[in-house]
Amino acid sequence: MSQIAYQERLMAVIVAPHVSEKTTAAAEASNQVVFKVRPDATKKEIKAAVEMLFEVKVGNVTVTNVRGKIKRHGQSKGRQAAWKKAYVRLMPGSNIDFMGVE
Repeated sequence: MSQIAYQERLMAVIVAPHVSEKTTAAAEASNQVVFKVRPDATKKEIKAAVEMLFEVKVGNVTVTNVRGKIKRHGQSKGRQAAWKKAYVRLMPGSNIDFMGVE
């Protein structure tokens, strides 16, 4: 894979930051940030993508697959899409500020 194709792949790995009560507590307690990532992303790709996009140092990455919930609307049933969540622990001194974006 060429260098340009690899960088394009890394740009597409992170889908969005995931913000909830649990992720906010993780951020305050252990300097972690949580992202929604592509289902085929690996830990090495996630680490490289975060370091490239946000210019921070990453300690380790923990990944979990979130199963889609079954929902009902009247008589019909459906399933929400499954997705992948990455907990990224930042090295001491590194910080990602989503609220202070200019």
